[in-house]
Formats: sequence, structure tokens, C-alpha cells
Amino acid sequence: MISKKAKYALKAMIHLAEQYGRGPVMTHQLAGQGGIPKRFLESILFDLRNHGLLQSRKGKDGGYQLRIEPDKITLAQILRIIDGPIAPTPCVSKNFYVRCDDCADEETCHIRPIMERVRDANLAIYETTTLASIRTSYQDRREAERVL
Repeated sequence: MISKKAKYALKAMIHLAEQYGRGPVMTHQLAGQGGIPKRFLESILFDLRNHGLLQSRKGKDGGYQLRIEPDKITLAQILRIIDGPIAPTPCVSKNFYVRCDDCADEETCHIRPIMERVRDANLAIYETTTLASIRTSYQDRREAERVL
């Protein structure tokens, strides 16, 4: 399960992808649009900026905008910045491996192979889903609803 912080980060990043190329979006606008507490959002945006996904500008016309094109930012990138490892257990993490304390032998562990499959299924989605593809999927659904 992703954290509430990660969910807020995804909401903010999707909104910024929708505004891509139109200039910065102010924090209070992002907070209002996503129903996100402003102070909490500020710390999320700070993390995303420090990891190179966002750029910010101060002042009257300031705010945040994507530093990278929406089709180059995946859900996996955002989730790793905010929540860290995507794996359901530490022993199956590709980037943040930690041996489980209660596991005597990983080779005979009955749970590990299942958790590897869960990790791989999640990663298959997270690593191939970009902010642009989410935006396109949403627009396609809206268009289909109008046709019906």
C-alpha cells in the first residue's frame, strides 16, 4: 500500500502534468485542487524538487512546474522518492535490499517467492506508467463518457 504522502504526491504531479508548459502552479492551487493540506504538500513538493522532478520559482508569478516532460516521469520514480522501496518486504527490494530478521534461510522461505511476484507485478505497472499516460488515459475516458 502506498502512503497518504505518496498519494498526495501523485495527485500534485498529475495536476502539474496537466499544466505542463503553462508556467508555474502556486502551492495553494495544487493543495486546493487535490484536497491536500498546504503545509504537508509543501514538504512533498520540496522533496520532489530536490530529486530533480520539479523546479520552483518564487514571487507573485511563482510556484512549481515539472522540470522533466510528463512522458519521462514514471510512478516508480515518484513513489521511490516519497515512500522509498516499492517492494512489499525488504528482502525482495531491488534497490534497498535488507535481509528479514525472522528468516533463517531465504532459499527455503515460502513467503519470499510470492513477495517477488507481487513486487514484479507492481513494478511492471509503476515503471511503465508515466504522468503523460495517466493524463491521456483520463482524457480518453472523459471523451468516451461524452460519446455515450
